[in-house]
Amino acid sequence: MKVKICANRSVEDAQMSLQAGADIIGILVGKQHASVDFVDKETAKEICNFIDGRCDVSLVTHIENADEIIELTKYIGNNVLQLHSSIKESEVEKIAKALPNVKLVRLIHVSSDGKICTNIKDIKYADFYLLDSFNLKTDQVGGTGLTHDWNASRKIIERLDKPVFLAGGLTPDNVAQAIRIARPYGVDVNSGCKNEKGEKDAKKVRDFVYNAKHAE
Repeated sequence: MKVKICANRSVEDAQMSLQAGADIIGILVGKQHASVDFVDKETAKEICNFIDGRCDVSLVTHIENADEIIELTKYIGNNVLQLHSSIKESEVEKIAKALPNVKLVRLIHVSSDGKICTNIKDIKYADFYLLDSFNLKTDQVGGTGLTHDWNASRKIIERLDKPVFLAGGLTPDNVAQAIRIARPYGVDVNSGCKNEKGEKDAKKVRDFVYNAKHAE
């Protein structure tokens, strides 16, 4: 089970995720929707330099311009790119050709009752999919803390032709159950590993990684 700890805002966050055994750390740069988790590109580069290949680094972005994303990725040095926007597929094609060694993660929005709210047929370039809840009330397309129907997620995962990460309302307490029901390739957490101040919680991060990897 691959585990991604998203929204690392500092080297300290990244160290916490790395020590817990995360396979991928996420860094958010390029905000267009509501989120408190975005950092500037200089901080992202500092985090990526600290990781230095010890786990995968995923740039998560709302940016929809290929040239800007390509430049950002080359600057930061991430080897995974998670596109959290309604970016045109022609722009994604530019990215795929310019960054052949960077894995692309494509977002599939899922409503609370498990309905797909993304036109998957339009997605031509993807190495992985990410099923995530969205919150129309707050304009959040990730980090919502909302779960969706994991039984419905399993059916979606079985239909898709690429490995799938499950996200949306996952916590140390429910991640094992989510894995057993949905059977994803990996899991992705943001808000479920925060404390009351909205900061990464070391115990929650450790427990999340452990419970995810021992779900069976």
